[in-house]
Amino acid sequence: MFKNIARLTLIMFLSLFSLASTADEQGYEIISPAQPTQHPDKIEVIEFFWYGCPHCYAFEPLIEKWAKSLPKNVEFIRQPAAFNETWSKHAKAYFTAEALGVVDKVHADFFDAIQNKKQDLDTEASLAKFFVEHGVNETQFHEAYSSFIVDTKMRQAPQMGAKYGITGVPAIIINGKYKTNGTLAGSHENMIAVINKLITQESAKK
Repeated sequence: MFKNIARLTLIMFLSLFSLASTADEQGYEIISPAQPTQHPDKIEVIEFFWYGCPHCYAFEPLIEKWAKSLPKNVEFIRQPAAFNETWSKHAKAYFTAEALGVVDKVHADFFDAIQNKKQDLDTEASLAKFFVEHGVNETQFHEAYSSFIVDTKMRQAPQMGAKYGITGVPAIIINGKYKTNGTLAGSHENMIAVINKLITQESAKK
């Protein structure tokens, strides 16, 4: 009996090791079960990030360049991670920018303000000042910041990370089926290569 238990334990260990090795070799993990996407007619790519993450800041120029030349069948979504109170404050800033339609205007500068200028953009007042400096009407900022759509996205944000098993950022989800990050891919540059490979793979199925 004890031999059987030991044998079963060894088999389970080797199976897990094999899965981990395969994930490392191919640069991604398979999400099981696969999650439904928001855009079933397209191949969906989601980037989980946090403005306070130096790795996300380093990855940003690569993903930004990649996003500018998307195939028509690919939908790219930025998803701020909200693991704790600090992360949630930055997530709310992004969702507010999204509601105001100014993501392209403020996204890179917000990263710069946090990473390089070390600004404390974690209160409604400090965020209002930042947005006003970027041409947003202050009243409109406060309305968006307190809006139903931003509140809804804030409540959904922790669930988004949990359903994909996100434990760190930057992380990329491809079509609800695959997850890659710097550890799995080996580098930020390789993350882009893995994304493109999986897009090609998924495109062939449609």
